Amino acid sequence: DQGVNEGSDAVTSEVRIGDVLDADDINIYRGLAGGTTTAQLLHGSANPIGGQAQIIQLRWGDNSDQLKFKGAPESIKFALGENVKQSNWGEDFVTRYPQTRSGVDTIIRDAFQAAKEYKAQWADYEDLSGSEQSKTAPPRVDYRLKALVEILDKERFIHVHSYVASEILMIIKLADEMGFNITTFTHILEGYKVADEMKAHGASASSFADWWAYKMEVQDAIPTNVCLMQQQGVLVSVNSDSPDLQRRLNQEAAKSVVYCGMDEQQALNMVTINPAKQLKIDAKVGSVEEGKQADFVLWSAHPLSVYARAQQTWIEGAPYYQLTKDEQLQQQVASEKQQLIQKVLQSSDDEKAGSGASYKANNPVWHCEDNHDVLSLAFDHQH
Repeated sequence: DQGVNEGSDAVTSEVRIGDVLDADDINIYRGLAGGTTTAQLLHGSANPIGGQAQIIQLRWGDNSDQLKFKGAPESIKFALGENVKQSNWGEDFVTRYPQTRSGVDTIIRDAFQAAKEYKAQWADYEDLSGSEQSKTAPPRVDYRLKALVEILDKERFIHVHSYVASEILMIIKLADEMGFNITTFTHILEGYKVADEMKAHGASASSFADWWAYKMEVQDAIPTNVCLMQQQGVLVSVNSDSPDLQRRLNQEAAKSVVYCGMDEQQALNMVTINPAKQLKIDAKVGSVEEGKQADFVLWSAHPLSVYARAQQTWIEGAPYYQLTKDEQLQQQVASEKQQLIQKVLQSSDDEKAGSGASYKANNPVWHCEDNHDVLSLAFDHQH
């Protein structure tokens, strides 16, 4: 609700996207209509160290707290590349540090060094006896550093927006040096170049199936990227960066069957059990097994087919989308609209005048490169 980037600072690990969920976003329902049950909501890519992410289940009609995936491990968004060093932000954005790729490396290292020192301060305080603690003020709570300490303690998991091989190697080296781990590289269109290094670090990859040529960082993207990473032993999934692709993840997975002959079961795994493993929720979802949640989709045809439609989408044993019910609701809406039109046509001129109020504007679609967090600015940009 009202933006995904806190672009005022380079390190914003204290902010939480779970605090600003919009449970009424129509794209939740549209996702269900495309057979999607679960999503990880990430902050935009304005920050080398971004905000705390939120895993949700697309429980259309429930409130924001009910959307949140209960018991899911905590995670956080990092980012590399053009966005964080503000390459294309315009002439008004040339003062925030960092402005170079070397600066990105340094600011992440500095942040973790500060987190280590913060952790040591609390350890020293907690080692004091009861009487000594009563005479000593505890360290000031710093929620920004607290989140980074959780990473060091392996209680919070990192998902890194990344594209270029050199930067992927940079943050792997930095993580090894500072004592933390990268869980998943997202987008990672040059992952095929550094799959061995990713596997050695223990990182997985969540990539676009065939997005490229939309900025300089992606000029080396190839359609066999996920296949090559998988063949090198990297756990892979395909992801969506838009509400449109979110409804077609089955088709995004099918592209690798076409591009590089991936086994159909492996392709389905890229939008089911593999992302569940990457989010560390595979004990509950990602496959239909005894003891797991009853999350499943009934398709009208082979799910990798472009002709397949989601007929029913269930979450935890409850139907949140049914195609037949959707068709009935559409007929009801169309009928109600015609009734209102006829009522207006049959009314007097004074009654037709109305209040003069305009229609409520649609919520904007926020992308990871959007810089503004003011709703009115987004409307100005779109219209």
